[in-house]
Amino acid sequence: MRAKITYAVTAAVLVFYFVLVGSRGVLLIKHGTLLTVTFGVAVLILPVIGIWFLWKNTQFVRRANALAAELDAEGGLPVDDLARTPSGRIDRDSADAAFARRREETEDTPDDWRCWFRLAVAYQDARDTPRARKAMQRAIALHNRPAPTTAPSGTSAPAATSSPAGD
Repeated sequence: MRAKITYAVTAAVLVFYFVLVGSRGVLLIKHGTLLTVTFGVAVLILPVIGIWFLWKNTQFVRRANALAAELDAEGGLPVDDLARTPSGRIDRDSADAAFARRREETEDTPDDWRCWFRLAVAYQDARDTPRARKAMQRAIALHNRPAPTTAPSGTSAPAATSSPAGD
């Protein structure tokens, strides 16, 4: 719940900032000289990019949370039984072992969104956020696609063979 509140507060602050910056861009455009109009248009581009980025991230989080809720209802969420350091962080060796199990599971059934979801959690536990995000995007894509009919031979999903520590 704390993460949702933090996300909502951060999003609200960003929207306020976008409105503030956008109003300054409009004021620059209203000034009417070539230089201020150019700067005004440039300033208005920043909130547009920011709103797009915020929207895409919000959609990603909503879809990932929907998958988590569905997986939780099925009883398939990974159990957090990883060893922790005295400071509370996940032990690296424990995370690597869990990652190896999840990678093998995903390689065995590459078209199962549940496996990709659990692999994303394993990547996150191993502190590899970019790969965790890509694995979660793959889980979302697999979940949203229509039920497969018969796949042509020789096609497969990308392998999940990278180690969480990076290459």
